[in-house]
Amino acid sequence: MKRVIFALPLFLFLALVVLFMVGLEHDPRLIPSPFIGKPAPPLSLPRLIKDDQMLSRDDLIGEVMLVNFWATWCPTCKGEHAVLMEIADTNEVAIYGIDYKDDQIAATAWLERLGNPYRAVGFDKEGNAAIDWGVYGTPETFVLDKDGIIRYKHVGAISWQDWKETLEPLVKQLQEE
Repeated sequence: MKRVIFALPLFLFLALVVLFMVGLEHDPRLIPSPFIGKPAPPLSLPRLIKDDQMLSRDDLIGEVMLVNFWATWCPTCKGEHAVLMEIADTNEVAIYGIDYKDDQIAATAWLERLGNPYRAVGFDKEGNAAIDWGVYGTPETFVLDKDGIIRYKHVGAISWQDWKETLEPLVKQLQEE
């Protein structure tokens, strides 16, 4: 009985080590989304620049697009912004932005200073749209098909490699359907 009592902590420790090792093999950017294959959630946000107009789910139907959640206070978003500008310059896909829990003046200045890759930007001051879309943090980007169905979710900054190897082929495939 004493052996079992002494062996139990060792067994528990080894079990924890195995669990940690298994967990380390998973890419944290591959967070599954329950929205894949489903219509984009409802959306009704004032536009960042033209706040007398709204960005709605209807704006996200009719063509393949990226929907990028970002914020000026997000350092990773700043790094991603140059890649989004390059993607926008290709004219291969429309990019819509959702400015998440941000200051409207700062966000507008950011786009004036760094360039605006977005066809339109919704201003999600309270973060409710992000919650509805299942966003864990910024940046996160969704690929929507022509019918407004979410086909892919990218967590973290999009690199040029991510664009070329994953997002661009998916966008082209969806555009051909």
